[in-house]
Amino acid sequence: MSQPHAIRRAGSGEVVLARTARADTFFKRWRGLMLRRRLDEDEGLLFTFRHENRGESAIHMFFVGFPIAAVWLDAHGVVVDARLAKPWRPYYAPARPARYLIEAPPSLLERVAIGDQLAFDGLSA
Repeated sequence: MSQPHAIRRAGSGEVVLARTARADTFFKRWRGLMLRRRLDEDEGLLFTFRHENRGESAIHMFFVGFPIAAVWLDAHGVVVDARLAKPWRPYYAPARPARYLIEAPPSLLERVAIGDQLAFDGLSA
């Protein structure tokens, strides 16, 4: 992953994910975690979308051979949905419109909850 950045809990500054790469181009979003063998416990991808929505921020798990945490955030960095996404499932969409998506190891679900506000180090939200 190139140019890793941390994702922190807004306010306290607590790191919830230490190494996050941005998936902000069509190719990076299309590829996502497909064909990866695994993620380290402290790494993930931050997807950015043009605006808050449910459709564009939906994901599939085809060609991803391991479960991941999918955490959707609104334009203010507030977690609007969080789920365990399982391999080879065709569709996961957030319950509410989202502007950002974090894909990370399942343990991220133990560190964030719906309603938490997160901040992205070195990445303008």
